[in-house]
Amino acid sequence: MSPNEIYADEGIADETGADKAPGAHAYPDFGSRVELALSASNHLFNARNAPRYVAQVLQGVNAVATKLERTTLPFTGVGPADMERRVREVDLDRPLPDTAAALEELEEVYLRDAVYFHDPKYAAHLNCPVVIPALVGEAVLSAVNSSLDTWDQSAGGTMIERRLIEWTADRLHLGAAADGVFTSGGSQSNFQALLIARNHAVAALRQDPEAAGLRLPALLDRLRIFTSEDSHFSIRKSASMLGLGYDAVVPVRCESDHRMDPAALAEALADAHDSGLVPMAVVATAGTTDFGAVDPLSETAALARAHGAWFHVDAAYGGGLMVSGRYRHLLTGIDLADSVTVDFHKTFFQPVSSSALVVRDGAMLGHVTYYADYLNPEAAALADIPNQVDKSIQTTRRFDALKLWLTLRIMGADAVGALFDEAIDLAKRVGAVLAADPDFELAAPPQLSTLVFRYRPLLEDGTRLSEDGADALNQAIRAAIFDSGEAVVAGTKVAGRHFLKFTLLNAEATLEDISEIVSLLRGTGAALLNRKEAAA
Repeated sequence: MSPNEIYADEGIADETGADKAPGAHAYPDFGSRVELALSASNHLFNARNAPRYVAQVLQGVNAVATKLERTTLPFTGVGPADMERRVREVDLDRPLPDTAAALEELEEVYLRDAVYFHDPKYAAHLNCPVVIPALVGEAVLSAVNSSLDTWDQSAGGTMIERRLIEWTADRLHLGAAADGVFTSGGSQSNFQALLIARNHAVAALRQDPEAAGLRLPALLDRLRIFTSEDSHFSIRKSASMLGLGYDAVVPVRCESDHRMDPAALAEALADAHDSGLVPMAVVATAGTTDFGAVDPLSETAALARAHGAWFHVDAAYGGGLMVSGRYRHLLTGIDLADSVTVDFHKTFFQPVSSSALVVRDGAMLGHVTYYADYLNPEAAALADIPNQVDKSIQTTRRFDALKLWLTLRIMGADAVGALFDEAIDLAKRVGAVLAADPDFELAAPPQLSTLVFRYRPLLEDGTRLSEDGADALNQAIRAAIFDSGEAVVAGTKVAGRHFLKFTLLNAEATLEDISEIVSLLRGTGAALLNRKEAAA
């Protein structure tokens, strides 16, 4: 009897003798359950099933490769209602007969309508096309399934992750005492950095005899985080989760190039001091999400140090500059950081997820250490057993470091940097095209690989489309193009106004590819304007 037959929608007598209604869950007898377990064991990854593993994984790999070869657009334009209907129609209690059938179904509910980041017409978010060595790593790490929390679950994986953290710290010139841990992404890395900064600040506050016996909540009210008004939302979200509240984040004015203004930071820090507040942390950004701006790191570090604040650099986007052949200088001053966030799944072309938090003084990771007798007892730490959970706010954790390891071993760091350099160079060329085009307004010159701009053409009467008209039109352009599937671009706001955004991370995209998107934006915008005029 097969598993499908056991769960068939036929009347099966239960233990009371009553018939189950068709479609109801049946409870097979003991013998049937044993047979089902024996059948299910054929799906376990082990030595006996190694040939089955190879055959089925190759089916999946071939399905994806075939799909990519036949896909000519980054998206199909499918709507949420249609997608939801198709997924809901799948009966998860009725397994399909084999992998081929499951992959055929997957084509309908995922592969056909996925958003493909490798396509040169995808130019929206910080999603990169991924390198093949990292995909090899993904296949290996998911099969072996190491968990990076304790040494006795991942011996070699532990040492590879530690070596990569050391390599990253060396590239950032953080010093011999540096350490860190891989995380799920920039938001988690920023959260852990600010958790450490909070605990570090609280420890300093408790040096005051009057505060020594106070519980943590009573010490948080005076703490403040200073960061640019263009910094990532995770800074504010982290402040909230850390019990500080959103208003504990002091937004610092940026200059016209969207880099944090050191004079404004100095003023904000002085005001806080005069008000009896405590600068817990200063967060600089090395590559803002919209403008790719790199804050003046050296000046920011000096101000943070002068006020006794933790200096964190969110280099989730700009971290790839550490391997750049042409733009490494943009990270000047990052060696002064107390902690740094790096997202390898952005500008190192790794699959999600692959991020890291690196700290100048590895002892600071002790702020997140908790010992559990059943997992990582304190005795293990005293015996120098390297349990990575001692450094992490996660417990079970994938061996995501393997992807970067194989990338460096097969491609090399310089090759990764060359891919990022190509993306930055392309952004500069596209920026020049947009700046010279009278139908478009460029919000700021490109700094890394993003461009913020809008379609705001001259009208027949010689005037330019109004601000309000441009707001509505650019939102409509983005939606129309996404629905068409011909390209994917992002949107954002600048000074309250709606803009479009290119995020260019595809080293194989050409100026012609992006110019075609620009033409599509122009044509769509003109058609929408004509339709509006005709309806007026």
